[in-house]
Amino acid sequence: MKDDSGDRPTNAKEVLVEMKDISELMLDLAYSAVIFGDAEIADEVMKLEEEMDDLLYRARISIMLGARSVDDANKLSGVLQIASAAEKISNAAADIAKLVLVDSRTSNRLKHDIQSADETITSVKVYEGSKLDSRTLGDLQLETETGMRVIAIKRGHKWIYAPERDTVIFEGDILLARGPPEGIQDIRELAGCKPGVREEKVISTSKKLNAAISLIIEMKDLSELIVGLAYSAVLFYSNMLASEVKILEEKMDEMLLCLETTVLEAAKEVEDISEIQGIIPIGISTEIISDAAYEIADIVLREIELHPVFMLAIRESDEVVSKVDLRSGVLNSDGKPLDIATVEDETGMYVMAVRRGNDRWIYDPDPDLRLKGGEALIVRGTRSGEERLIKLWGIEPE
Repeated sequence: MKDDSGDRPTNAKEVLVEMKDISELMLDLAYSAVIFGDAEIADEVMKLEEEMDDLLYRARISIMLGARSVDDANKLSGVLQIASAAEKISNAAADIAKLVLVDSRTSNRLKHDIQSADETITSVKVYEGSKLDSRTLGDLQLETETGMRVIAIKRGHKWIYAPERDTVIFEGDILLARGPPEGIQDIRELAGCKPGVREEKVISTSKKLNAAISLIIEMKDLSELIVGLAYSAVLFYSNMLASEVKILEEKMDEMLLCLETTVLEAAKEVEDISEIQGIIPIGISTEIISDAAYEIADIVLREIELHPVFMLAIRESDEVVSKVDLRSGVLNSDGKPLDIATVEDETGMYVMAVRRGNDRWIYDPDPDLRLKGGEALIVRGTRSGEERLIKLWGIEPE
């Protein structure tokens, strides 16, 4: 159901889908703005934050109208809590983007290291003769083939944010793509980029600054894992996953305290204060994201039964969360034991957790972890990547 103003969502499911998609896009764009020092991208994040405020208002109305009984109200209260948490994630993303708009001289070392996180953001120009030229994103399936997902396209002076499957890429476009660092070279080759000179990693003479930046990159990676596990916990209504979110959120609190202390100690060692600017604000925003993720998982811990509208919303969002059971005798294309790196390379799906046995979960598994038949994976990515994963190694869901 749409309202008279155009394509604005009005029912609870549509609102939740849009809130989840926009909050995830905002995080990607906020880090992009910091990495590239781009005020235009930061402005877009601020516009999206206003849109999220409006969506939360619509969610509240839709959810209240949807309650026909006390039982409905109990189930929908959890959905409202998830909508509120998504809005908090968007606020944290906006705070990160503000660092660019207020002309904060965020550490160049920090910008460089964010690009070497578990999931990075890169900028790629499409050259003449590129395999990407004049093809749609749906046709290319870049996330499945390279692990990189295009989050924005700059065409001339215009930005196209959250491009759709039918968006066509043209020569001269500049793509912002998110994914694992090892996927950068693949998308660069497809774009027709010439092999570039590898940048040497900048190492500060301050040991405390190096420690602070390593810590904040770890916090960024952990916050993304926590959000993914939180959505997984409610989607599969898993107390085990929800409990892990709580443990990781408490770890994040400790990491923030450690970060603040380390940055203050680093201030004594650096000559240029700009080297440490922006580190603590990003750390605070990252911790807020993990708090919001815990609010999502808390629904399971408090045994609030969720309304089916949430499950429908998660499955219809741009990035799906899925549990895939591996069939027996799983091997890679070379006939060797299957590992996490192969799964991610072949499907573009990010493996958040592996269930080994009935009650043991391995979170954020190492790329070289060998997989066995009968194990289950919790993954996130595109529907086409999910389908490829099931086709190659999974059991078809009933």
